[in-house]
Amino acid sequence: MSYSAKIGPSILSSDLACLGSECVRMMECGADYLHLDVMDGHFVPNITFGHPMVECLRKCVGPDPFFDMHMMVSRPEQWVAPMAAAGASQYTFHLEATTNAGNLIKEIRQSGMKVGLAIKPGTTVEELAPWASQIDMALVMTVEPGFGGQKFMEDMMPKVSWLRSQFPSLDIEVDGGVGPSTIHKCAEAGANMIVSGNAVVSSDDPRSVIAMLRTAVSEAIQKRSLDR
Repeated sequence: MSYSAKIGPSILSSDLACLGSECVRMMECGADYLHLDVMDGHFVPNITFGHPMVECLRKCVGPDPFFDMHMMVSRPEQWVAPMAAAGASQYTFHLEATTNAGNLIKEIRQSGMKVGLAIKPGTTVEELAPWASQIDMALVMTVEPGFGGQKFMEDMMPKVSWLRSQFPSLDIEVDGGVGPSTIHKCAEAGANMIVSGNAVVSSDDPRSVIAMLRTAVSEAIQKRSLDR
């Protein structure tokens, strides 16, 4: 098994007036990567930020932090080149937003970014399966995308379990309502990349929350390897 526990704070939960310093703070608190939510007001009802912000953040934090771009946009093809130029590390698009996933995966690869593929709660994991061998990461949404602070949907965990059983070395990310009270369900199902917003960013002690989340996932990975 080649996957490991990685914790990515969702920076949309932070003080947006201080985004650069918030990114630095999260990395200093032990984050493995940063999860950046891009929303266009079409694919989801909310609007956040685009590639100019990403370019500014990259200059602020330097070349090392991994930027996982969660592209909640209706035309993901349109933003591949601008995001690559801005310094994005991984381009995670929604399966529901494109009619030609294969071509888009190729474009993202050619631009030098890693490929993530996301599915909403209403999309079956079997629809993602044909692309699993071509992507770096699968994102199983555990809330409806578009707004923070929603309740974790435990009934998404069978999707994670199925993906882990079918694709043992795939990076599997969960996003939405994930924190100390829900991490064990995610970890046991087989998720290894954990997006956490308010639970980490709004905490009095983000470092200990990140460490707790990572320990829960690492222990589940270890248990899985022993059980095989």
